[in-house]
Amino acid sequence: MCGIFGFIANNNADITKGELTGALGSLVKLSQRRGCEAAGFSILSGSKISVYKKAKNPTAMLKSASFKSYIDSSVVDAPRSGKMIITAPIIAIGHTRLVTNGSQAIAENNQPINAGHMVGVHNGIITNDEYLRQQHPELKDLPGSHSGSDTWVLYNLLNKYYEIEKGVPGAIRRIYREVEGSASIGFLCDLSASMVIATNMGALYYWSDARQGVFVFGSERFIVEGFLRKNSLKLIYDVKSVRQLEPFTAAVINAEDLAPQVFKLSDDHAESPMISSNIKIYDIIDLSVTHTALRRCTKCVLPHTYPFITFDEDGVCNYCRKYKKQEFLGKEALEEVLARYRSKNGEPDCIVGFSGGRDSSYGLHVLKTEFNMHPIAYTYDWAMVTDLARRNQARITGKLGVEHLIRAADIHAKRRYIRKNIYAWLKKPSLGMVPLFMAGDKMFYYYGRQLRKETGIKLTVFAAGQQLEQMEFKIGFCGVDQDLVNNTKLYNYNTMVKARIALWYIKEYVTNPAYINESFLDSIFAYYASFISKDDYVYLFRYLPWDEKLIERTLKEEYGWEANERYGKNQWRMGDGHTAFIDYIYHTVAGFSEFDNFRSNQVREGLITRDEAMKLTEEDNKPRLEMLQEFGQLIGFNLEEVLLRINEIPKLY
Repeated sequence: MCGIFGFIANNNADITKGELTGALGSLVKLSQRRGCEAAGFSILSGSKISVYKKAKNPTAMLKSASFKSYIDSSVVDAPRSGKMIITAPIIAIGHTRLVTNGSQAIAENNQPINAGHMVGVHNGIITNDEYLRQQHPELKDLPGSHSGSDTWVLYNLLNKYYEIEKGVPGAIRRIYREVEGSASIGFLCDLSASMVIATNMGALYYWSDARQGVFVFGSERFIVEGFLRKNSLKLIYDVKSVRQLEPFTAAVINAEDLAPQVFKLSDDHAESPMISSNIKIYDIIDLSVTHTALRRCTKCVLPHTYPFITFDEDGVCNYCRKYKKQEFLGKEALEEVLARYRSKNGEPDCIVGFSGGRDSSYGLHVLKTEFNMHPIAYTYDWAMVTDLARRNQARITGKLGVEHLIRAADIHAKRRYIRKNIYAWLKKPSLGMVPLFMAGDKMFYYYGRQLRKETGIKLTVFAAGQQLEQMEFKIGFCGVDQDLVNNTKLYNYNTMVKARIALWYIKEYVTNPAYINESFLDSIFAYYASFISKDDYVYLFRYLPWDEKLIERTLKEEYGWEANERYGKNQWRMGDGHTAFIDYIYHTVAGFSEFDNFRSNQVREGLITRDEAMKLTEEDNKPRLEMLQEFGQLIGFNLEEVLLRINEIPKLY
């Protein structure tokens, strides 16, 4: 399984940054035979504990510029004896991962795990982690709770017991009584210049020499002995002095004396080891790539990576400054339109686009029950309508007594088109081309016209048109800055804007010929359907305000509408199988997603506060691994491979 290791150098070691890099690099290379799918470190030095982890081959990670930057920013050196020596004791732990629980592409699954006071690594498998989540429901409210990692559970429980027991020994004994499976661990605590290691299977070996100021541990004897043989620190050693930490024991190693204080995990009455007397609080800082550096608008939540965004002296963005609240046409105006088509004998009088999502389900309800219309619902299944959406469609149409027409694409072909365009996109990633993955759904509008010819019904209604879905960034990433009001339809853009977008797409196709595949004609049609072909459809939420709470309450109480718990609390776009994937791309590369845009529009409309929007987007933007896995299986690509390649795309922040 995984490789874990640790290294301490106190002031007796006189170690340079280069020697530290060499020592950690040696431990990585010796440990990666146990797992090479991800790697990470945590270093305690000076006044902070810094964390760094990457979902990539450990050797490649060592060669990266970001790793060198991590070392430079984690430790401080100063001149001594003619060379630059690190000025404070260093305590480091590390991990090379063999993936078991939790995808390596999701950062929270990789180690070290940061849990409150603890930063730690783990080798083994906790077999009752799901049971522990159920027994400790408070865990679900902690950062990273969506992680599938058993190590995340272990360390968050350890942190809980640390606060209860007021110390490490009691907490660590308690955690080993509760977990089942195998666990060798090493961790740092933000209140002590010490390292703690423990095992219930004996898979930890260590070597220590106080005179030379060095302590090292690893998952195998071979790793520790190999480090001593190949180290660049010129250590004097005897491999016979390498010790095994026996099963069901733990040890505290203080940076000052490096003498492991070993204690049994099963003996609550044994004398507890002495923790470093140099107690101070260390800040825990994650130096892996994060979104913490994003500058956000002080009124909404859009970040500085949003296309064409600017901020005034008060930090308010230009999108907030020029925003105009949606002007609804009103219920009376809608009634006036519908009255022209309403049948008097119960014959169908309108065709309603019906994805099975929240808005279209509510729209069908409103037309039938509040406006006394006699709709026929239709769905265009282009390969991304989810099974849950189909169940909700059945609930609504069954109770309302509404006929439901299906128009299905060649599902296998459509999914193949998506797969080919995803792999084409990965050759030359551009955020403006992400909508290409959804080009196949644009025939939805085509069938809105086609069904009118087939049925003789003159009116088509869509439960859309609310300004909350207005998203300037999708054309912004194509190099076009366009003011949108009342959720402007794409075909309403002026000719110059349409031409600029078309030229931008042509340039992308020329510079990345992989896009010229069997989906090409589908993509051309999508552009035509979006930007050229006009419609005379009625958009429900141009007339009626969109009320999220009313919609959800109505659907649940009237129809037993089923929410998708895997999708999270926000059920917007839950009927679209691709949403989790494209928002993962936007959020990973640009630091925001459709949800940040949606929540910002809610703030501007006065529906929620900025603080609420910040909390909601934090939840909205959590990777939906189950949805991603389902999408990968449907489309037929290796999800882990694709997500890792997305993670490597240069960030905009």
